Amino acid sequence: MNRPLRGLWTEWTLAVAFLREGRAQSLMIAVGVAVGVAVIVFIAALIQGLQANIVERTLGTQAHIRLLSPDEVNVVLPAAPGTLQLVQEDRRAQRLRSINNWQQVSTTLDRLPVLTAVSPVVSGPAFARRGEAVQSVALTGIDLARYRRIIPLEQYLVSGRLRVGADEAMIGKLLADDLGVKVGMKLRLETGQQNSRVVNIAGIFELGVRELDSRYVYLDLKQAQSLLALPGGVTVIDLTVADIFAADTIAERVGRLTSLKAESWIETNAQLMNALTAQSLSTNMIIVFVAISVAFGIASVLSVSVVQRTREIGILRATGATRRQIMRVFLIQGALFGLLGSVMGIAVSYLLVWVFNAFGPGLFYIPVPPLLMVASLLLATLTGVLAAAVPARRAARLDPVVAIRYV
Repeated sequence: MNRPLRGLWTEWTLAVAFLREGRAQSLMIAVGVAVGVAVIVFIAALIQGLQANIVERTLGTQAHIRLLSPDEVNVVLPAAPGTLQLVQEDRRAQRLRSINNWQQVSTTLDRLPVLTAVSPVVSGPAFARRGEAVQSVALTGIDLARYRRIIPLEQYLVSGRLRVGADEAMIGKLLADDLGVKVGMKLRLETGQQNSRVVNIAGIFELGVRELDSRYVYLDLKQAQSLLALPGGVTVIDLTVADIFAADTIAERVGRLTSLKAESWIETNAQLMNALTAQSLSTNMIIVFVAISVAFGIASVLSVSVVQRTREIGILRATGATRRQIMRVFLIQGALFGLLGSVMGIAVSYLLVWVFNAFGPGLFYIPVPPLLMVASLLLATLTGVLAAAVPARRAARLDPVVAIRYV
């Protein structure tokens, strides 16, 4: 009486034995899977590193969310009863004005767990003068302790000290070059309100953005409020959040809470977000096509294996092996192809990433997240199992009598 194969262990043993019989064939398909996995891991890590670098450079010089006073609008008086009124309305010019009750607003925002930093800022236009040289600048009055949590100015300081207040200011490197000044020299700041003040240059910074490095002048809040004729006022409240890609949602929530105009970095950098989305889409397409190529390679090898081992399959069926057991033998082979190939591919991708980080152009660093490794391993193994499904089903359907007679 024929007895079926006992246990999954026997099926694993048969699967490994079939792979060993065709070592060259098995090695070739494993190398093919390894190449595919290496491409997937390296490209995915490269794009993630590039996107992280772009976002870091973008957000390293700006707040995640900015709160401003709502735009002023024209007030149109209603027409007298029975009178037809035609109105041509031009948008009202926006003047520099303070946020109402900004101290209470800041205190409320400090208590929100979704926000990691809150910094009131007063900013406005001015002129910087040294002798005959005059440059248009943007005065930015800050509470240095709070503002450093928004933008880490100490990382961008190229000379001097990180200090504002007591008639001291910090200016951008390009502005310093244009005016021909250095740390310790004096600079006159003038505003349209006929206010002016001579300040000492305490530090020079370089944010890496030309517009900012050629225009920004950092003062303390009181100095800027006095120059801009906004005593005790602020024009902007800068915020940072833990989840930068949730900034839009948080900005909407904060705007409703404070009745202020909230702008997130996602809104002000729409083109950047479109580029990041396009990069992610391209990466996903590459992963899909590489996975399909790997699947076809595994399926073709296992299809040939079924033909080559028709007699063995017939004998196994005649000795009691069930259709499900034969199917599992080939599914296990597919999983092994994916698993072994992914391990080799991950090793190769680590080597590629190390070469890029060590000998590449040095534009940015490529991290290799452990989650990406696990996902690649599971993807390759699952792809191997799915690719083996058709050959496994074909092997399970072989008639044992016909298979034994196969030559």
